[in-house]
Amino acid sequence: MGGYPGHKASRNGKLVAVASRQLEKAEAFAAELGIPKAYGSYEALLEAGDIDAVYIPLPNSLHREWTIRSAEMGKHILCEKPLALNAQECLEMEAAARQYGVQLMEAFMYRFHPRTEKVMEMVHNGIVGELRLIHSAFTFRLTRLDNIRFKPELGGGALMDVGCYCVNVSRTIAAAEPVEVQAYARWGQSGVDEQMAGTLRFADGLLAQFDCALTIERREEVQLAGTDAFLTVQSAFLTGEKRVAIEEVRGRQEKKKHWIKGVDEYRLMVEHFADCVLQNQPPRYGASEAAANMRVIEALFLSARRGGQPEALHEG
Repeated sequence: MGGYPGHKASRNGKLVAVASRQLEKAEAFAAELGIPKAYGSYEALLEAGDIDAVYIPLPNSLHREWTIRSAEMGKHILCEKPLALNAQECLEMEAAARQYGVQLMEAFMYRFHPRTEKVMEMVHNGIVGELRLIHSAFTFRLTRLDNIRFKPELGGGALMDVGCYCVNVSRTIAAAEPVEVQAYARWGQSGVDEQMAGTLRFADGLLAQFDCALTIERREEVQLAGTDAFLTVQSAFLTGEKRVAIEEVRGRQEKKKHWIKGVDEYRLMVEHFADCVLQNQPPRYGASEAAANMRVIEALFLSARRGGQPEALHEG
């Protein structure tokens, strides 16, 4: 059920309704999760007067349309990652949110986990020395060819579905935008990238390498290598609510684990979003940040389509 339990557990909001294009599906989903109301169309939900904000988990190709339509109806929007199909769409969605006075946030939940914040703190404090390399991986294996992730018209593919996490965590930890990227992909019969490996190069020499796939056994990790030590984070994005660790390795010394208490990262994300709505404050990560992520993704696609030719990035 993804992050819906986190939505329900929020301290500052209530999950009151769900919508589907088929009322029967909406009713079944509502009954399973104990959601009070079900609507047989997205329009009906947006017209409801007792709903302040919406969460949009639709296929990537529908994010722009329904974010803008939600904004026009005065609804605040938490939209699944990636926010849109490209940077331009992100900016159009941001403009609509601004025009209608609503908040818009991209749902990268891992950024709200205290382990992510701890990793950032450790790197900033020089635990690894000078950070030289970021490596991230997010792969899993799909077996049904009719899955929406294999449909190019819906914005499918490995980079858009899970590689976007790798790009995002690399940029977040680097606290900068790459100046050049390079990527190679294995393309599926439908035309989407079923597997991709890429490199982001930053102006200070930092490199971020990643791989993502829809056809490889599940892997989910981030490693930060510096001149003095390296940190490894397993289950880096979908942590669950169990206690998790940051593993520190320094030379030949014994591995050291920094333990972080279990938490629901979805709930923390939803609560941050609700706080922004209630306090009329912009979210920590706005649509402009999402657009920056998409510029990198667009450049990676271009490189992969051109057989790995490096692509320079310029500020949008």
